[in-house]
Amino acid sequence: MNFSIIRYIIGMLLKTESVLLLLPTTVSLIYHEKYGVYYLGVAAFCALLGFLLNIKKPKSNVFYLKEGCVATALSWITLSFFGALPFRLSGEIPSFVDALFETVSGFTTTGASILNDVEALSHTALFWRSFTHWIGGMGVLVFILAILPMTGASDMNLMKAESPGPSVGKLVPKIKQTARILYIIYFGMTILEMVLLICGRMPVFHSICLSFGTAGTGGFGILNSSVGSYSAYCQWTITIFMILFGVNFNFYYYLLYRQVKKALTMEEVKHYLCVILAATVIICINVADRFGSIFTAIRHSAFQVGSIITTTGYSTVDFDMWPSLSKGVLVLLMFIGACAGSTGGGIKVSRIMIMIKSMFIELTTYIHPKSVKKLKMDGKSVDSDTIRSVHVYFTTFMIIFTASIFAVSFEGHDLVTNFTAIAATINNIGPGLNLVGPARNFSFWSKPSKFVMIFDMLAGRLELFPMLIIFHPTVIKGFFASLGSPKKAEQ
Repeated sequence: MNFSIIRYIIGMLLKTESVLLLLPTTVSLIYHEKYGVYYLGVAAFCALLGFLLNIKKPKSNVFYLKEGCVATALSWITLSFFGALPFRLSGEIPSFVDALFETVSGFTTTGASILNDVEALSHTALFWRSFTHWIGGMGVLVFILAILPMTGASDMNLMKAESPGPSVGKLVPKIKQTARILYIIYFGMTILEMVLLICGRMPVFHSICLSFGTAGTGGFGILNSSVGSYSAYCQWTITIFMILFGVNFNFYYYLLYRQVKKALTMEEVKHYLCVILAATVIICINVADRFGSIFTAIRHSAFQVGSIITTTGYSTVDFDMWPSLSKGVLVLLMFIGACAGSTGGGIKVSRIMIMIKSMFIELTTYIHPKSVKKLKMDGKSVDSDTIRSVHVYFTTFMIIFTASIFAVSFEGHDLVTNFTAIAATINNIGPGLNLVGPARNFSFWSKPSKFVMIFDMLAGRLELFPMLIIFHPTVIKGFFASLGSPKKAEQ
């Protein structure tokens, strides 16, 4: 295990975070708030620590998938730990566990909050909460690769560990160019949404924060009503962009480079849009009598479907008050999630498709034992390794999901609360039902339960295995061995 390269990556991440922390410091200056000094102090400390970790360059820049997973998991833990310090030091979130929960929820684009009164926060804290969504949406390590690539083919192992989806490929021959293209598309779409929201007479600060939350499919609002207080135009704009950010970014790459045929043949995107349409129609019919007009029912139904399937978590109404059918559809969407290669969470549409196709192929072999059927996506055969990884992912997901529900059940809350709280955190959704519904928050959970959910949020964002691998005996043994012998850190 090459721990020296892991150390070096964490050092670069800390230096990157120190620069990112300057933005909320600037916001503090603009609004004449006293809290900027805490963000500046943490930024300076991160820069110093990052510099110390990067003084000695690793002898070998080559690393494999195991190093990529360990580096990714430790980077996100480090990122969240230092990102939580300004909340705690400023006193805006007095408990460090709560500050860590809020920060992890931000970076993992979950949007589950422990705050009872969001509007009581300073502009500085509100900006940082929303900005963590934008940072975590595409991935901070992907950003580092875009500006400071490591080395050749090894970069792909870092990108695979952080990027959501069953498979990650290069859009162009070089990883650095791929990362840059992704961020250009990401940045451009974020700016476009900001402009459209401002055109809808939304305050500039609100449009910036909500665009960050939409782009990262996070869901931290800056009003206690989430998005419910804004105009129908703004709600429709956010609905459209939530759905757009839930699309595989390869789709936009193909459109950008005029490969329209490839874009239109992406099965995952087609099924993703079909699921959204079907769910919106079902919910709209089910809740139509609760609104004054059919157009209002369509708007709220489309918004909540888009918000939940993309794992954004914004709300325009308290959908916990909707009929059981509508709530059941939304819970189902929590698990389906967005497309692979998007900023959304969940199991991912492509994985669901592969599992369903695998089931039908298995049924066919029961009827026609001698038949040979290959599983195909976008007209291409899916290799056995990908199919195996999808099945292993789903099995692992269910084990963690079940264990987490069991762990939080000791608090004695009802099953719906426990079930949807874990579903909302491991799928990076945000709100659940009952005690964790859109009109409530996660503040009532005990510290042990919050740590369970913190792990689930990180595991869900990093596709489970990077978070699990750091607990593997071989990794732990190698880490302690490297402390005693620097040479072993290079092996």
